[in-house]
Amino acid sequence: MSQIRVQSDVPTSTFTETKVPSIPKKKLGFLTMMAICMGVVIVQGSMISATQGVGLGGVGFIAALCIAFLLAQFNAMSFAELSLMFSNAGTLGTYTQKAIGHFPAIVAVFAGYVVVAMLALPAEMFLVDAVIAKLLPGMFPEKSVPLAILLLLTLANLVGADVFAKVQNLLAFILVTALVLFSHSALTEIAQPVPSIIGTSVEWSLSSIQDGSFLGLIVLVMWLMVGSEYICPMINEVHRPESNIPRVMSLSLVAMLVIFSAFAVGAGHYLSVETLTTSPLPYADYASAVFGKGGLLIAAVMGVTATCSTLNTVLAAIPRMLQGMAENGQVFPQLALTNKRTDTPWVAILFISGIILLPFLFFTMDSLITLVIAASTSWLLAYVVAHLNVIVLRRRFPDFHRPYRAPFYPLPQIIGVLGMVYIALHNSPSPDMTAMVYKITGSILLLVSVIAAVWVKCFMKRSLFEADLD
Repeated sequence: MSQIRVQSDVPTSTFTETKVPSIPKKKLGFLTMMAICMGVVIVQGSMISATQGVGLGGVGFIAALCIAFLLAQFNAMSFAELSLMFSNAGTLGTYTQKAIGHFPAIVAVFAGYVVVAMLALPAEMFLVDAVIAKLLPGMFPEKSVPLAILLLLTLANLVGADVFAKVQNLLAFILVTALVLFSHSALTEIAQPVPSIIGTSVEWSLSSIQDGSFLGLIVLVMWLMVGSEYICPMINEVHRPESNIPRVMSLSLVAMLVIFSAFAVGAGHYLSVETLTTSPLPYADYASAVFGKGGLLIAAVMGVTATCSTLNTVLAAIPRMLQGMAENGQVFPQLALTNKRTDTPWVAILFISGIILLPFLFFTMDSLITLVIAASTSWLLAYVVAHLNVIVLRRRFPDFHRPYRAPFYPLPQIIGVLGMVYIALHNSPSPDMTAMVYKITGSILLLVSVIAAVWVKCFMKRSLFEADLD
């Protein structure tokens, strides 16, 4: 991790690098980068959100998805600029440390990524258990398949970036191919014609756009457009980051817009509103409606592959965030330890794998739902902080070398902050759950803030909001 210092006798825009990180023998290529950006987006939860969204809004879902797409592009712009400003760092903790201090840096990474992984990924693993139990009832012991997946992917990430890349490319290829063929079959009716809908059909009129009610769906569909920034912690291991990182983040979001739009529209033709909005696994019902008896197998492949892709991406990216923070003194130094042969942050990988495992073993899916919504709300904090970092650094160091500059500054940052705040304030499926979500989110942020404040003041002996360019 590079250490960037400001010399007292030179302008603040002049920086020198005092440490050059080791360069991996083989860089991750463009397709692997796309696979990483899409790896967190295509999950079972997002497929469920897509089917629910089209059931609730019809054409309004597509309009809301387009707005979420624009907000996600703004998020990607800010992360791309920051990651390439500090191209040897690549973590939100480092960007925030340089802009507004160590305390917000620690809070943003832990509340925005570590806590989310700890609560959201076990929920994905429960969905794997559910779809496997539906496909092969009684064949595997409860929780055994997700546990085996977590173990194998942890080992793959410990072995090194080459193995991670091969696994991620395979998972992304299977998943994207399945989604494209699935959507094509539904839209063209090649496999089976659209059946007679028993129940309420999806409304395809423009009324929800005309009266503005579609705006309420942005909160739901935003989760189909998050996570492209997971490529940033891998910046030291990618090929030509200056050109590839901005491009791959933007293109991955375009791919997600097309894939989820087609997937949702097909679902709206084959399933009733009641099935779309109330089924625990609506994408499995969708697969059965399109492909008949073989549909459940296809749904299982999609569900398991989606969860594997997400786990694989998280186990690669978040440990590198923690590694960077450890090198900056923001967390325990043991998290910076790497395997000398593979250069992987093995302690951080095992830590993230462990905090995903514990909730899966000791919670149930029902008890995790509210926690996941609350944790996801805190994820939005990371995007707000990233936008603020760009604004602060643009004002403080206007002449600093930026290989990529977010266009139309500061409009994407201002709109991005407002959009994330709007979603955070409405991120609850029902008014009854809103108060509980806010309490849990507040508790998460309070706990992380207290720990971060104690660490910065007592162990780092720094001011909470002191920007650090050392």
